[in-house]
Amino acid sequence: MHFLPENIDNYVVRHSQQEPKILQELSKETWQKVLNPRMLSGAFQGRILSMISKLVQPKTVLEIGTYTGYSALCFAEGLQPEGKIITIDKNEELATLQNKYFEKSGYRNQIEQFVGDATQIIPKLNTTFDLVFIDADKSNYINYFHLIIDKINPGGIILSDNVLWSGKVVEKLDSKDTDTKVLLEYNNLLNADNRIETVLLPIRDGLTVSRVI
Repeated sequence: MHFLPENIDNYVVRHSQQEPKILQELSKETWQKVLNPRMLSGAFQGRILSMISKLVQPKTVLEIGTYTGYSALCFAEGLQPEGKIITIDKNEELATLQNKYFEKSGYRNQIEQFVGDATQIIPKLNTTFDLVFIDADKSNYINYFHLIIDKINPGGIILSDNVLWSGKVVEKLDSKDTDTKVLLEYNNLLNADNRIETVLLPIRDGLTVSRVI
């Protein structure tokens, strides 16, 4: 979903940092071999994730929704030398592709993968986080927020992807559309919760940045 005129959007992309070669390779292989490649963060948004990580310089990152590992490698670019990324995905079939690029990246020892239901895994994580990325099943976004909010260090950042949901959040709601219904509630929750301050950015499919106070 593009919210800018195409010529402006293209100009923005051309005048932003280009993705590293390894991410170009991962993106190409994802589009060639994996179902629903549109789930990939992509070059432009990936550079935004990388920039945010470099600004935060996190020691600990939690990613909910690994997919093929593209966004995890973007976050790794800003990770402290002794830092760690914990990434969770329910699709074990993608682990081989993830590991291939984690190994090539040089960040393999700093990335810990979990396969399974994030709502069951997160409560068992005995750590706090400087940066959290929520990019998994939309129907659980509210559940993820409540599970992670008390695990984020003061000043930590929550990034929530796909919060505009191809523009469906401003269209008439289909009563059977659970994902859009939850996202509408989630966006209201982020804007109202006094533990965080939030800005929703109309980047690609919508990216919300929330800072824990």
